[in-house]
Amino acid sequence: MISNLNDVKVAIIGLGYVGLPLAVEFGKKYQTLGFDINKSRITELQQGTDSTLEVSDEELAATTNLSYSCEVADLESANVYIVTVPTPIDEHKQPDLTPLIKASEMLGKVVSKGDIIIYESTVYPGATEEACIPVVERVSGLVYNQDFFAGYSPERINPGDKEHRVTNILKVTSGSTPEIATVVDNLYRSIIIAGTHKASSIKVAEAAKVIENTQRDVNIALINELSIIFNKLNIDTLEVLEAAGTKWNFLPFRPGLVGGHCIGVDPYYLTHKAQSVGYHPEMILAGRRLNDGMGAYVVSQLVKHMLHKRIQVEGSNVLIMGLTFKENCPDLRNTKIVDIVSELKEYNINVDITDPWCSSEQAEHEYNLSLTDQPKVNHYDAVILAVSHNEFKAMGVDNIRALGKANHVLYDLKYVLPKESVDMRL
Repeated sequence: MISNLNDVKVAIIGLGYVGLPLAVEFGKKYQTLGFDINKSRITELQQGTDSTLEVSDEELAATTNLSYSCEVADLESANVYIVTVPTPIDEHKQPDLTPLIKASEMLGKVVSKGDIIIYESTVYPGATEEACIPVVERVSGLVYNQDFFAGYSPERINPGDKEHRVTNILKVTSGSTPEIATVVDNLYRSIIIAGTHKASSIKVAEAAKVIENTQRDVNIALINELSIIFNKLNIDTLEVLEAAGTKWNFLPFRPGLVGGHCIGVDPYYLTHKAQSVGYHPEMILAGRRLNDGMGAYVVSQLVKHMLHKRIQVEGSNVLIMGLTFKENCPDLRNTKIVDIVSELKEYNINVDITDPWCSSEQAEHEYNLSLTDQPKVNHYDAVILAVSHNEFKAMGVDNIRALGKANHVLYDLKYVLPKESVDMRL
């Protein structure tokens, strides 16, 4: 068992939006290996560049104790393994633990007596010890909590957020024994400026993470439903929310598309576990259904407005401004803009997409979509301002309007432009 933090050698498994910032911070204090199965990702990091833009070239260059590898054998020198691989859902909206299971199988080949495996990936309560640890035991031949130990410390990374970074977001920690919980807590506390909260068990820490985004999802679903109601009543939703927001305890949520790697995914992990123990969640699944249907709702509203302005829908040209799941960030994971694209194509509408934050190669690889670098002026029957990138804000309403024909619809999903300058707001 690790008794002194000076003996710690860290390996981070998965170098995406979560793993790389964590590896950089650990690399400032400990000998750290960043591991990823994606060879091109390792190559770019070795060359000092992060394509996710979470870590600057200067930060990478300054982290002298951090090395990178895609070779499993290089992991054997570590004694603390931190797993930050994706936990997606499948086409049936069920948890897909494949990346976690594969990471656990790999760690089973390299883990030694006294080592600690810490999971950060979002899971349902119980997944670490019910699904992951048995795999490590089977492959390694070691006994859990006798030969090796585990911890769980849920990630709280917010992609693209340069204010809330890994070190100034309070970290929840836990361990498989009281002693290991203390070691894990002390380890994270040594790099997390904001401090830590030591949970009483791994299950508590897992549950805490999965409800963080479930709570946000349900709240956004409520605001989305209110938006639909206010639209039918011809009331501007933002004006209502701003008025209600003058009360000190009104929560400042806004309507919108719920995508990304967390909010639109995590609730399904919790509902899966709830159903496995005989409880059918009502509110959580209702919120998911409503949020998942917002892409179709946006298109139905757009089409109605186009018809109202006597614009031919079939064969029309529509520009979508933004493809990433959030503003000022290249992250395309689970973006709900693709739902809008699919719905528009059902009407035989020609769709162009422009986004200065993501590459055409990424869009093609992830969603088989092509990006338009330079949208044509006076070309579009409708323009959907879908993501509030700074570049779009800087364009202003006149330059955005110039992309449309003399008679077109401008639909602002993100309240970027003044109410009086657009045709529609969500």
